[in-house]
Parts: sequence; structure tokens; C-alpha cells
Amino acid sequence: MSPVEIGGLATGGLLLLILIGMPIGVSMLAISFLGVALIRGDTVALRMIGQVANDSLREYLFAVVPLFVLMGLLVTASGVGKDTFDVFQRLLRRITAGLGIATVFANAVFASITGISIASATVFSRVAVPEMVRHGYTRKFATGVVAGSSVLGMLIPPSLLMIVYAVLAEESVGRMFLAGIGPGLLLALIFSMAIVLLARIRPSFVFDVADDGAGYEALGAAALVRKSVPILSLMLLVLGGLYGGFLNPTEAGAAGAFGALVIAVLRRSLDGPTFWRLLVETGQITVSILFLIMAATFFSRMLALSGVPRELAELLLSGPIGPYGFILVYVVLILILGCLIDSISIMLILLPIALPVAEAAQFDMIWFGVITVVAVEAGLLTPPFGLSVYTIKSAMDDPTLRVGEIFRGAAPFFAAMLVALAVIVAFPPIATWLARL
Repeated sequence: MSPVEIGGLATGGLLLLILIGMPIGVSMLAISFLGVALIRGDTVALRMIGQVANDSLREYLFAVVPLFVLMGLLVTASGVGKDTFDVFQRLLRRITAGLGIATVFANAVFASITGISIASATVFSRVAVPEMVRHGYTRKFATGVVAGSSVLGMLIPPSLLMIVYAVLAEESVGRMFLAGIGPGLLLALIFSMAIVLLARIRPSFVFDVADDGAGYEALGAAALVRKSVPILSLMLLVLGGLYGGFLNPTEAGAAGAFGALVIAVLRRSLDGPTFWRLLVETGQITVSILFLIMAATFFSRMLALSGVPRELAELLLSGPIGPYGFILVYVVLILILGCLIDSISIMLILLPIALPVAEAAQFDMIWFGVITVVAVEAGLLTPPFGLSVYTIKSAMDDPTLRVGEIFRGAAPFFAAMLVALAVIVAFPPIATWLARL
């Protein structure tokens, strides 16, 4: 067999192993080793796997992963998410479907200090959903809003997916963070417009009762300031230090983790056992991500040896579909995979194949990264996998709440994400203007 045929069979074999239930990282390592062995021999394959492990994980940049993960977990434990929702609830409650819009913007702000969509889904399913239901919103809409707006956690910086993309594409993490701001705000705005539109066109989808007779917690100016200070302080510390040029991404992650620890201690929401549990969870998440990155690097090198990306670029870009046809095919593939596997795994499978094609098409790689992250995040809302949906189901601990009900509530927000994706494809400066300053 030719190297290209071996690369093609390896890609198909990888998808088959994943479908039958083998762990993605193990599947990638096994397929990549077999592919290199068939192309260059066993000795080269053994030497390459050791070199990949050394090259892919020794970078100082990778310290940013556990630091931002720890910061997100500490912020979640400290109760900052509830305070953020309380502030936006107070500011937006007089607007039509104001609690839905408050949930979106509270998620957007919370995302700016967590970087993990699942953290947002967990926090706001416990904070926002009961409050919205109490004020006469349907449970379907309330859970759908939380599921939809939780995806902002992986788009608005700091974002774990942006870090993974930056590593695989060899782009600047800081520039990728900057690139997420415009699309993140755009998506929050489109979500808010969708909520207002639903409230006017299909009020039965949004509201259970016509008039909201439930009372609101009285929050004066002093209480608003007190609830706003922690999250604004963290945003200033992390984003201000990062974009002001005072801190690199790793230092910003360390400063943010320390700031989140101080807030949790001052609020007395962190005891010894809880802190140890968060450290263990941080380690587990970090190890799984780094192992997947190592496996994806080996898979990428195997594909490069086979010549599959080069042949694929020539086929797609010189054929009738052209560069933007490739974008369409790529997004559709991401959405299909989003029905089956998690976000990081989708990126690690597709990017080794797609990045060389995108470079050959002379796409702006930062813009391509934003498109990738938005499309991947849409997969959090699609059945049957829909990780955000299952996170909400688990966090709510309500036996009467069905998964299908959450999926139906999230459907308008999935459609809104597709609209946002089309706008970003049509107008690349939305994603690139800040990153290229």
C-alpha cells in the first residue's frame, strides 16, 4: 500500500475504534503507531512515539491548562456565579424575558473567569433555572437558556478550547483569547435577540403564566457593588494583566487561580477536604487533556508522513467545492461528531487533517480557530451526546426533568449559534480585528 492509502485507512480505523467504544487517546496512539510502522518501520515508530511525548508536553505554555482549570473550579466553589446572576437579574428584570437575558449575560461574564462550559452549565442550572421557574418561565425554556448560554464559557477568554487550538495550530494563546471576545459578545447578543423574539412570537414556549406574581430579592446599590466586586476584580486581574501586556497566559492563569483562592477563602466557602477535591479534579482534567494532546500530535505526524493532508488539500481546493465549500464540509463534520463525542476530542481528531488544508487555502488561522470553537461548542447542544444538556440534567437532580425537554429548550440556541457562525464566516474581522492589533 502507498503511504496515502495507509493514512486513509488509519483515519477510518480511528473512527471505527471510537465508535465501538475504545478511549480516544488510546485509539489515536495505537492507530498512529501502526500507521508509522507500516510507512517507515517499527524502529522509527518506537523512536517517534518517545519524541512526540517529549516534544508535545515539555512546553512551558502547558502550565496554563491546570492553572485556568483550577481557577474555574475555585470560582465555581466560591459562589461567584450566583452573585453574577443576582446582579444581572436586578438590572434586567423589567425587560421582556429579562431573566433569560440576565442568564445569558451572567454566563458571559462568568465565562470570562472560568473558561469551561461545563462549569457554567453546572452553576447556572442550580442558580438560574429555579429562579426562572419561580417567576413563571417554562422549565423547558429555563434549562434551554442555561444550556445555550453555557457555551460562552469556551469562547469568551480565557478558554480551554482556545488553548488547545493554539497548541495544535502553533498560534499565540494570547491572540486566540483576543479573537474570542468579538464572537463571544456577538453570540451573547444573538442569544438575547432570540429570547426576545421567542417571547413575542411563541410566548407559550417561554412563559408558563402570563403575569409574574413572584417577588424579587431587594438589592440596593451597596449589595450590587458587593456582589460585583469579586468577579470584576478577577476579570481585571486576569484579562487586564493579559491584554495590558503585564502577564503572559501562564502568569495570568497563576494570578487568576490565586485570586480565586483568596475569594473562596474570604467567603469561607473552601475547607480542607473541598480544596483537596478541587486539586485532584484539576489534576485529572489536566492529565486527560495533555494525554489527548500527545496522542493528537502523534496522529498529526503520522498523517504528515502519509501525505493525506496534502492530497486532501489538493483535492478539495482545486475541485468544484473550493475553499468555502471546504469550510462548509468541515463545519458539518464537526456538528456530526458533536452528536457523538466531546469538544476537545472533536478538535484533536479533525484539526490534524484540517489545519494543513486551511493553510493551503491561505485562511487566517486565528479566524479558522474561532470558527472551529463555535462549531465544536454547538455540539454541546445536539442529541444524543449534548454534554451541556446532560450536565444540567445531572446538576438539577430532578427525576421529572427529561433530557428531551432540555434538548427542545436548547434548540433555538443551537439555531442562533449557526446564525452566529454564518456571520463570523461572512465577516472575518469580527474574530480577527482585536487579535491583529
